[in-house]
Amino acid sequence: MDHGDLIRRRLPEIAFAALFGAALVLGGNAALAGLPKFVDAALPGIGAEADVTDGLAHGVARLALPQGFGESRFAPQVLYPVVQSPMPAWLAEAIRLGSGSEPPPLRGVPNDVPAARRPVIAICIDDLGEDLAGTDKAMALPRDVALSFLPYADTTPFMAEAAARRGHLVLAHVPMQAVGGENPGPMTLKSGMAADEIARRLGWSLARVPGLVGINNHEGSRFTADAAGLGPVMATLKTRHLFFLDSRTGPDSVAEAVARAAGVTTAGRDIFLDDDQSAAAVSAQLKMLAREAKRTGVAIAIGHPHDVTLKLLAAWLAKDHGVILVPLDEAIRLKNQHMSTLVGALAAR
Repeated sequence: MDHGDLIRRRLPEIAFAALFGAALVLGGNAALAGLPKFVDAALPGIGAEADVTDGLAHGVARLALPQGFGESRFAPQVLYPVVQSPMPAWLAEAIRLGSGSEPPPLRGVPNDVPAARRPVIAICIDDLGEDLAGTDKAMALPRDVALSFLPYADTTPFMAEAAARRGHLVLAHVPMQAVGGENPGPMTLKSGMAADEIARRLGWSLARVPGLVGINNHEGSRFTADAAGLGPVMATLKTRHLFFLDSRTGPDSVAEAVARAAGVTTAGRDIFLDDDQSAAAVSAQLKMLAREAKRTGVAIAIGHPHDVTLKLLAAWLAKDHGVILVPLDEAIRLKNQHMSTLVGALAAR
């Protein structure tokens, strides 16, 4: 064997010796102090006893490290076993439902009541996006509460996307002309505008709210009474498969009729939760919401991100009131189903 082959074969040992020498030079006395413990760790036959009693059942041998092994800051760090986390609730629920087991009974409803007769409610919180604290609190409500965002608010694109990720239905709260001359905000839809301009403004609003499934009107007591102005709105919603929730801000709204004529899914608001922002008034409106649902089968409420509204609503939803909270699109579907049933019954007389 020539000298070249010998050097090549011993190159790893030479490299280790060089690195070890450099460590001693840089580490000084502290490195020398840790040397015996390093030898103990590297050569378990000298300073450590192999403890295999724990590991034999799994085919794994664990080394019993000598006392004081971890005291030096130069000693290798011991990695402890990872403790198993409990299965996330959402995953356990998905597995349970996928296994074909029966779902838990619905709150507040006897098990023998047919699903079609169970009173349901839906709640939409709108005016979101400008008040960051209020918007954040609204997003903490149960995910079946729909959230409607003002398109022109600077934070709306980010907040709407976050709300959709949390499982909320997201709407665009589109500014529309009011009777009293109030300014609902930028890109307001107004009576007398050309159809192309209405479509352009609506398109801008829709583009500002990612993940949306429908819209409702912000103000709009005048515009929602204008069938001609609503035409291009409903044509756009039809093309994009979006629904229209009529906030019913005025007594003369024809929005639902125009939407149905255009083939757009629609329904109207039944209860405003917080026209009066006193705690007593909001509590009374929540009771009225439950009564309306029990009377008609389905009731839809709209509220706003006021502290009193969000606090009372969160507490109210945590209790049993004999009604079931469902997503807004489901409530709209049930409302239309009930209406069709009623019309059919009247026609049969």
